[in-house]
Amino acid sequence: MKTTLLALIAAAALVGCNEQKQAIEDRKDATQQSLDNQKKAVNEAAGAAKKQADTNQEIEKARIEAEKQAAQAQLDAQKKKADAQADFEKKQVDANKP
Repeated sequence: MKTTLLALIAAAALVGCNEQKQAIEDRKDATQQSLDNQKKAVNEAAGAAKKQADTNQEIEKARIEAEKQAAQAQLDAQKKKADAQADFEKKQVDANKP
């Protein structure tokens, strides 16, 4: 009787230990899965940030190019205006010659 009782207590303790070990393993797996999900989210966020940075860089390059072209067009217009003014003044000189 004592042997049976001890065997039952040992079996109950063994079952309890196995359940605790399984619970520990389940928590470990859940923690690892959560960390994997967080790692994936970090990678996705970094990828999106890189794409946004590339887009911003392209926008900035286009803005700089547009400003350059506008400045060059303004300078070309000023050059033509100076040429026209010089031609006008030369013609005035020619017109005032006796």
